[in-house]
Amino acid sequence: MRVLVAALSVIGLLTASCGGSAPPAESSSTESPSVAPGGPTAKADKAGDDAAAAGAMVVTYEEATTPEAIAGRDLLKNNQVLEDMADDVNQTLALPHDVPLLGVQCDEANAYWDPTAQTVTICYEDAANSERIFTEAGDPDPAASAINAEWATFFHEVGHMAVTLYDLPITGREEDVADQLAAYILLTPGDDGKADPESVQSVKDFARVFGASENSEVTADDMADVHSLDQQRVYNLECWIYGSDPEANGDLVTDGQLPEDRADGCADEWQQLDKAWSTLLDPYFRN
Repeated sequence: MRVLVAALSVIGLLTASCGGSAPPAESSSTESPSVAPGGPTAKADKAGDDAAAAGAMVVTYEEATTPEAIAGRDLLKNNQVLEDMADDVNQTLALPHDVPLLGVQCDEANAYWDPTAQTVTICYEDAANSERIFTEAGDPDPAASAINAEWATFFHEVGHMAVTLYDLPITGREEDVADQLAAYILLTPGDDGKADPESVQSVKDFARVFGASENSEVTADDMADVHSLDQQRVYNLECWIYGSDPEANGDLVTDGQLPEDRADGCADEWQQLDKAWSTLLDPYFRN
């Protein structure tokens, strides 16, 4: 899957798919990538310039000891998921310094961007939890669905990364903005004017993970959280899927997944989202 490269080539930007911020307990690494510390947040004057594109996303899989973490690590590592994710970013975004992409045992289903260490972490348990959800849902290939969801999770964290590395001006909650970035990358149409079906399915599977939440009672802590409620995130993602191509995704409305009152404004929501992220990221794509 080369979703970022494919999406951005269409809109003329190139010539040629989340949790809290607290990091997990430290664990020993099986690989030691060479990371060039970025120091204070770096903002490229024009990230396409060679001097501003000195960095790369570098993958490390850390140790796993619990059955759930081992299952998640094997799913990611055996399918070279993190390597493909890093390659997608490295072909597309000009990074001011190396950014580690870490597979980690977190003892919880999570993923996060650490703005201090400037690392992206995908927790093994997140992948394992997604595979469990899709297995229970009766998916014919739960592993493929879980990988789809992890691509969207990754691009959500790339949204946080971009806000930090490029000092992007945003309005609204950053978690919502990061969801928008994941949708923007995965739903942008290709050369034929249509989004890649696998990428669209990634957003759908991402939404399905939130839809599987068993939290039946919304608490004050839930309302105060930096994330929107899980069901709100489901409707947002479905709205952007529908709005990006109402003709192709009309089943979301006819099947009753997306309320018609929300669907009426989704094309406009998508246009706003598309314009915002295209404008924000334009200076930072590789030439």
